[in-house]
This record gives sequence, structure tokens and C-alpha cells, in this order.
Amino acid sequence: MPHLHIEKFKQIDFPKVCDEVSFNFIASNVLHSDEKLIATTVEGEDFFLLVKEEENRSLLKTDKLTRPASIHNVHKALLAYAKAAGLHVITSNVPQAPKNIHLQEVTALKKIEYFANEFPQDKEVRIEVGFGSGRHLLHQAAKNPDVLFIGLEIHRPSIEQVLKQSVIQKLDNLLVLDYDARLFMELVPSNIVGAVYVHFPVPWDKKPHRRVISTSFIKEARRVLKVGGTLELRTDSENYYAYSYETFIAFDKTTLQINKNKDIAISSKYEDRWKKMEKNIYDVTMINDEFSQELAIEGDFAFTKPGLSAEEIIALHNKTFRFEGGFIHFERVYRLKEGVMLRLSMGSFDRPEHLYLIINNEEVFYYPEYPLKSRSNLKAHKELNKVLHG
Repeated sequence: MPHLHIEKFKQIDFPKVCDEVSFNFIASNVLHSDEKLIATTVEGEDFFLLVKEEENRSLLKTDKLTRPASIHNVHKALLAYAKAAGLHVITSNVPQAPKNIHLQEVTALKKIEYFANEFPQDKEVRIEVGFGSGRHLLHQAAKNPDVLFIGLEIHRPSIEQVLKQSVIQKLDNLLVLDYDARLFMELVPSNIVGAVYVHFPVPWDKKPHRRVISTSFIKEARRVLKVGGTLELRTDSENYYAYSYETFIAFDKTTLQINKNKDIAISSKYEDRWKKMEKNIYDVTMINDEFSQELAIEGDFAFTKPGLSAEEIIALHNKTFRFEGGFIHFERVYRLKEGVMLRLSMGSFDRPEHLYLIINNEEVFYYPEYPLKSRSNLKAHKELNKVLHG
């Protein structure tokens, strides 16, 4: 992760603009005085820089929760803050090179709001979850120009590599998103997807709740898939294969195809590695047989004025509130110049949303963006409103 080790952190006057980077405000952790968050905007992307003050130096990097998809914008923000504050940099892994020429032309990278506001439905959609090196995604997009491909990935170097290739290959039917696929599926309209690809997901043998394939994910896949559409799992893990098969077959009605060591048109670098090691490759393909009802999600993320005082809100730190089908956990509390900011995890147990909430005298709002408009998040929002009223 890009970072600067600095001799001593210095705070600027907010708001401030330096080298086309806006520094909007600073938030200080109430319980840990060595941690601060700096609200930053670069090229329309809002995120936090994280300051961790250590004994003989300080660390400046991006906050993991809000870091933008563009790594260049992270580099730009870190260097701009160091310049604006006159920081003495001890060590740095932040390059000062200009933005890659191919990334300057990118239009494929989208934020979740793009899909939440008006999901593209003018052609068949195919979704790849965790595209890694992007070989399969790029191959499919080039081979099927009349299909819209949506690739989801959280590994930034993989995202940038695919974005570069989408420009080089002039692929106008490919969109890329840095987001949790389990949440993303909840906003995809019903009956528009031809295929969902889950190739070589992380097995999570010790944390099975983090696996992509789950009962809830399969339910959403069945809803979004067209009749005849497929959910395709490809894995080198025998445990993941066995677990997934049992999860699929537990449905009252399902059509599955099972293959072992099947060759496909394009393989990932991981698959090439497994084949050299003579590992088995398993495919489980679910074929959707049913037409689903239209997706209908009612509600919004408006808040009423809290009934709790600032000190009572601060006292929510580390508390968890459970309700049927989900929870709200108050992870951290920050003081602002005017008001309080909370870091939350909320929603369903197996696919929670992580976000920030700002509360001041004038309003209450999520920052830097709203949660995904899903059934579980809307339910959690209602419960959060109740908690803030005491």
C-alpha cells in the first residue's frame, strides 16, 4: 500500500487545496489520539488519508475503508499533503511519475453509484467476480462485443492492469468496479444476466463466512440470471468444491453440471500454476431454470435529528445492536471541528457494509457516500435511526 513515513505529522488549516487536491476536514479518534483521518478529494473521488503517529515518526497512507480505485489519486493525495504541510519525509514508496497514458483514457472504471442509480439494461450482462489477472474477463469481452461485461475486483494492481488493457484493446463493452460482489448482486435487476463467473475464489478455509459462494449469493444469482443463464464456479480447492456442491444441492430445485480438469478457452495465471503442479481443477455450473420477479427495493437513507447528545453518541463506541437478519456495530468514534463521526459496520451478518457517519448540529449523513441500497442495508438504517434516538 502506498505510504509515507514522516518525521512528524503537521496539521494544515482546513479546508485547503494543493496541486488540485482538496483537503476538506480532519477527524481525530476519540480513544486513540495517535490516529487521525483527513477527508480528501481528488478528481471527484472522496476518501480519507490515515495518519498513525508513532514514537519516533508518523505514517501517512490511505484509509482502507474509503481508498479510491485509482491508485494514482492516492499517490497524488499523499504527495500533495506532504507538500501543503511541509512534512519531512523519511521514507516513501510513492512514485512521482505522471498518470499512465492508457489510464488517462479510461472510462470503464465505475463507482457503485453508477449501477445503483440506473443499472445498464440495454444488452445481456455477464459478471465476473474477482477477475484477478483479467485474462478470462478480457478474453470474453473481446470475443462477445454485444455483451456487457462487469468485472468486480478489490486488488488495485489487477484493476489497473485490466483498465490499461481495456484501452489498448479498445473494449467498449467492459466495466470495472472495486466493490464487494456479495453486496453488488443485491442491486442487479432480475433476469438480465447471462453468466456469473467465480473463478478461483479465495478458499477461506478458516473463515468460511467470507466465501463468495453461499446460500444468499446463490439466491441472488438465481434471481439476476436469465432462464438458461449460468453461475460458474471454477476452483482448485477440493474443500471449496465440496462445500459449494453441498450448498448448491441444498436448494429444493437445482440443475448442476460437474466437471473435473475441463479445459477452457483461456486460463488464468493461477490455473497455469496449478496445472504445472498437477492439481485437480473442479467446475460446478448451476443452470437457472426459473424466471424471477422484478427487483423492488423501497426506502431511503434519510435521518431524523438524533435524540442522543454528543457524549452519548461517543459512548456508543464498540457497542453492537442486533436485529432480525442483521446488526449494527460501532467500531470507532472521531471528533470533528463541529460534531462527531462514527465508523460503522452494519447490514446482514454474512455481507456487512462498512462506512462512516457524520453527526453535527445541522444534519446526519453517511460519508463519503451512501450505503448500497439493498434490503439488508435499508433495514439496518432504520435500526440505526432508532439507536441514535435513544
